[in-house]
Amino acid sequence: MAATPEKLLLASPRGYCAGVDRAVQTVERALELYGAPVYVRKEIVHNKHVVQQLRERGAIFVESETEVPPGATAVFSAHGVAPSVHENAAARELTVIDATCPLVTKVHVEARRFAAEDYTIVMIGHEGHEEVEGTMGEAPDRIVLVQSEADVDALEVPDPQRVAYISQTTLSVDETRSIIQRLRQRFPDIIGPRTDDICYATTNRQAAVKELARECDLVLVIGSRNSSNSNRLVEVARECGTASHLIDNESQVQEEWLEGARVVGISSGASAPEELVERLVQFFRERGTESVQELEVIKENMRFMLPKTIRQALASA
Repeated sequence: MAATPEKLLLASPRGYCAGVDRAVQTVERALELYGAPVYVRKEIVHNKHVVQQLRERGAIFVESETEVPPGATAVFSAHGVAPSVHENAAARELTVIDATCPLVTKVHVEARRFAAEDYTIVMIGHEGHEEVEGTMGEAPDRIVLVQSEADVDALEVPDPQRVAYISQTTLSVDETRSIIQRLRQRFPDIIGPRTDDICYATTNRQAAVKELARECDLVLVIGSRNSSNSNRLVEVARECGTASHLIDNESQVQEEWLEGARVVGISSGASAPEELVERLVQFFRERGTESVQELEVIKENMRFMLPKTIRQALASA
């Protein structure tokens, strides 16, 4: 007989952050305003379900701006791009709609400021992540990447008294804190951003999952494999001693995970739409779970305006 949890606890906040909501809406509005196809550089957000829905509406996803036909409309993803990407787009006379999350743009601005002031910039982040590539492109000869405290220990810089740090916005709050502490030990004069680079949504979702994990036997996080913030939620739950798994949707739930799980917690990464949570809840309801409760840890009310290009086009229309 299939295992049936007695109760579901839904983390709040969960799912879409303001930057993701803005990015997805940007592609949707661009399709309405300009018609298909609209080209999108990389995945607009790291979620397979969202990308497929937009693809069905006429978005064409490409790896590089150099694949976009000259003169076409191109949307840049929420993760941000390097200045060289803007230069390539201008050379191809593309109509660019930049959906970079404003919180990522803030980190780009910090990178440019520190570079202009002749600092070696230490970026805390994951190698190969699009956000890291875009930020490091702002000052490639001045930024070095660290992913762990061991990387900090191995770091050699031209002037230990002129070091600054920035970080990817979707990292583990606790892990980043420990890396910053190690940086301060090695470089006592190091300076950092005026405010924390870890985005509010990442911080809030990790805080909610910590509370959730204390109440649950199992935590399921909805998100795609390439979603940094979703992977961090799984890690946070496991660090609290609770079994946790990342799933794209309800079809990936494995029976052995549910054995002995009386209370199942559910959260979702910042790029996962709420409909996937609703489908997972329905999956458990159909098995016989009746109790479904929200565990609200923090209230969120952050909203970002759509890119200026879209706002102007909507006003004209």
